[in-house]
Amino acid sequence: MKKGAKDIKQAVREGYAKAVTQKTSCCSTGSCCGGTDRAKNISKKVGYSYAEMNTVPEGANLGFGCGNPVALASLKEGDVVLDLGSGAGFDAFLAAQRVGKTGRVIGVDMTPEMVSKAKENAGKGEYPNVEFRLGEIEKLPVEDRSIDVIISNCVINLSPDKESVFKEAFRVLKANGRLMVSDLVLVKELPAAMKESVEAYVGCLAGAIRKEEYLRFITMAGFQDVKVISESNYPVDAMFDGHKGAQDAVASIKVSAVKR
Repeated sequence: MKKGAKDIKQAVREGYAKAVTQKTSCCSTGSCCGGTDRAKNISKKVGYSYAEMNTVPEGANLGFGCGNPVALASLKEGDVVLDLGSGAGFDAFLAAQRVGKTGRVIGVDMTPEMVSKAKENAGKGEYPNVEFRLGEIEKLPVEDRSIDVIISNCVINLSPDKESVFKEAFRVLKANGRLMVSDLVLVKELPAAMKESVEAYVGCLAGAIRKEEYLRFITMAGFQDVKVISESNYPVDAMFDGHKGAQDAVASIKVSAVKR
């Protein structure tokens, strides 16, 4: 039976709540959050340096990402940054280091347990310029034209309404504001069983759409200069065990765009 948007959101929320509170797999037996070492190994594969990983509070990096949007966002001193789906705060804390004391970082996540963990991590790491808000990325708790740069790391795929996500991103950005996201897209169709898998949805795969459609949603929202900065095959077996027929179906892309 095909899942509705509410069912998908609930599955995602419960999956990530379990991951952060019980420190168990958020995906399947091929855990993407099976301890600090595994999280670091996955993060290294998708573009983070050990230096970056070692500068954030312990517990902030859960190994959920599929790229390093902060590295490509060209953040500068004084920027106001919004992290869509901020999780335990990994990218938000890295961004805070780039924007300095005159800048500000806002993380938005729909899972209360994640927001609580991120706030705890912010306190441990003493990040006075970072705040975390509970909310949905399809309806951001952020003022119009208040953000310089939006980043997101393998989160938009979790939304059943990606068109609204990009419209909201456009709304909250200032003129000449920038969008820089890492995400997963389909190169070919996923096996039917994986499309309907709750585990796969929590792990981003079942929510993936064709690259052309993903980029079209960004353009339809009003963004210009939409560019795929990089693209690579995503190792599905790094997240899942036992799913056959999905290899070479998924790509990790980094996309940039500008609000003129």
